[in-house]
Amino acid sequence: MTNLKKLLYSWIDQKFLGGCSSYNSLNTRKSCRSKKQAREMFMKNGIPHAKGSIFYSPFGALAFVKKHGFPVVIKPNVSGFSRGSHFPITTYSGLLKAAILVKIWWPSSVVEQYLQGNNYRIVVVKDEIMSVIQRYPPFVIGDGVSKISELIDRENEIRRKMGLYPVIHPIEKNNGITRFLKKKGLALSSVPSKDEQVILYNRISLAPGGVVEIIDKHSIHPDNGKLFLRILPMFNANILGVDAIFSKGITFSYKEQEVIFLEVNSRPYLKMHDFPRYGEKQNLRPYYAALDRLDVQEKDIF
Repeated sequence: MTNLKKLLYSWIDQKFLGGCSSYNSLNTRKSCRSKKQAREMFMKNGIPHAKGSIFYSPFGALAFVKKHGFPVVIKPNVSGFSRGSHFPITTYSGLLKAAILVKIWWPSSVVEQYLQGNNYRIVVVKDEIMSVIQRYPPFVIGDGVSKISELIDRENEIRRKMGLYPVIHPIEKNNGITRFLKKKGLALSSVPSKDEQVILYNRISLAPGGVVEIIDKHSIHPDNGKLFLRILPMFNANILGVDAIFSKGITFSYKEQEVIFLEVNSRPYLKMHDFPRYGEKQNLRPYYAALDRLDVQEKDIF
């Protein structure tokens, strides 16, 4: 049975978790596998979090919205890389569509309040913040002359010259991008004004062309730093990737703004911290060396 579990985990690892770190025990990974588990732990320990609910049918999502209102996000209870997530949802038709499509990924789904703000991944190790990145959806900046399609080509070339591929992806001119632009009254042939930022997709994930910026961890407000460090022992973890949204930003205290902690990642994708599109690249090798020396129990069993 153990060998079978190892084979199954190996397949899951290659299919869905390629490149993710593996520094936590099986028990730790089980304790923070679902978004429901993370939210309950946040609630128990006084960590700011979004109101949310698990649903199995669209009626569950509808009941949540009737009680708490829009906007909301719908996502699988167990997933990674923003797979199956839909946000921001602001209409009942959008809610119904997302509540059906999300079932492709996992039978139990999450509906929770959505906060528009600055999206961060904070990687925490024992008694220390290892790295902080801010994540962005794919976007281009207009020059008043070029079409959006030309600006995409230019951005992709910059990424190529920076050596960001294949960790950071090129922006594809696919149906997802064109449909998103159409909703905003734009097309690939549109010419944005000078210095105008054009968001090309709603997701911050890397697959559709999202990028990351390294944030100087010394710029983080001390209140926030203490809060991040509290989370690691809650899950008895060696390392966690903590996802959070700050309405004003991570340099301001969480006490002075709206903040939502979304989830914890027991196998954070650390490669993206080494390939920032913006900010100064960090030397994380000492952290990797220390993590590699850990004796992790049942690391190859799902």
